[in-house]
Amino acid sequence: MFSAPSHIRQVSGEITAVIQTTEVTHRTGTSGALSSELEDVEKEQLPRRVFFLVDSFMIGGTETQAVELARRLNPARYEVTLGCLRKEGPLLSRLDGTRVHVQEFSLGKGIDSPSGFLGVLRLARFLRRERIQIMHAHDLWSNLVGMAAAKLARVPVTITSQRDLSHDAWYGTYRRRVLRYLQSHSSIVLTNAKAIRDGLIEKDGLPANKVCVIYNGVDINAFRAVSRDREWLFPSSAGRKLIALVGNMNSDVKGHPVLIAAAVEIVRLHSEVQFLLIGDGPKRADYETLVETAGLRQYFQFLGRRTDVPQILASCDIAVLPSLAEGLPNAVLEYLASGLPVVATGLGGNLEVIQDGMTGLLIPPRDAQALATAMMRLLGDPQFAIQIAKAGHQHVEEKFSFERLVVEVDGLYTQLLGRTGVRGTGVSPALTESST
Repeated sequence: MFSAPSHIRQVSGEITAVIQTTEVTHRTGTSGALSSELEDVEKEQLPRRVFFLVDSFMIGGTETQAVELARRLNPARYEVTLGCLRKEGPLLSRLDGTRVHVQEFSLGKGIDSPSGFLGVLRLARFLRRERIQIMHAHDLWSNLVGMAAAKLARVPVTITSQRDLSHDAWYGTYRRRVLRYLQSHSSIVLTNAKAIRDGLIEKDGLPANKVCVIYNGVDINAFRAVSRDREWLFPSSAGRKLIALVGNMNSDVKGHPVLIAAAVEIVRLHSEVQFLLIGDGPKRADYETLVETAGLRQYFQFLGRRTDVPQILASCDIAVLPSLAEGLPNAVLEYLASGLPVVATGLGGNLEVIQDGMTGLLIPPRDAQALATAMMRLLGDPQFAIQIAKAGHQHVEEKFSFERLVVEVDGLYTQLLGRTGVRGTGVSPALTESST
């Protein structure tokens, strides 16, 4: 939480102080100036009008976080519209029966096409007409589209996001400069790991007081309530050790080739293992070929995209994520919430979630030998595996719940709105004038 010392180091300037008091207030009450601030909040004409923007509702870490946050924001305090550039994907069903409004803003042939320009104008008109107070863009493309539209509509509070280490080839083009320009002109850039924040400040020159960190959340109850039905999910798995990797197959960034290389050594000593790959993408055929060429076909199952990940993880013995680059991966949080011993690459946000040897095992990137050694340590020492799995589960329950995420986001929204002088469902004079 923002009141914890580790988080105080991650957010700086005025935001830090106010969010600390917001969190402390929930526990200790108020006095003096703090009491006055709370009274002001209570006088607001709620609910606040918030607009989220994502690319789509396909299964992914960013999309999941946005959808789950939208579902959990108190409807008495927030009226949430979840905008998307493509209204497709299985996560749409998570909004069924909620008060979250879903609205599509198609860009046609792309943001830099005439249809894309018209799409930005349509979004700007929507934001102005609905008198949106907070525009919260959650991913790469929504940063570009959302900020352009929000500036045209003069939305009082704009939040852009950075949820990776800028490792993709996309960032090697002029678009990176455009993105950073837009992010620097938002009210705040929200990241989900200190490593990402540090990179934006040190490599891209964003002001420290423009960038803050709020860690991802995981639905602890969804993993706690799952029953272990291994034989039904994986017939003939008795006596096997199931090792899971949850990650998309859009590129090699999740480390699938590293795991396949490590498996060659592991199966020599542990023929009881079975590797379960959960996820899909254009690289899947390449990975299937790698497995076949290595003579490992009997040891691997490609499960594709699944909606029953908690049930699958409950049936497993070990989970791995040998990523080549990471922000703060949902997969690791889900592994820990499932009570599994975890092996992950020691980079990015993984370093902020896992304490090596205590709540999991960390390995160097692109090191199949180190990955094999770590997994064989867990396979060969069941008591150690149980010990770190228990510690990891306790850690994620304490620090990475969705309840904590909602409190921190609410605190951030409250502070940013306070800076603008916007009250409740009212809007700034500039926005009112532009809508008449």
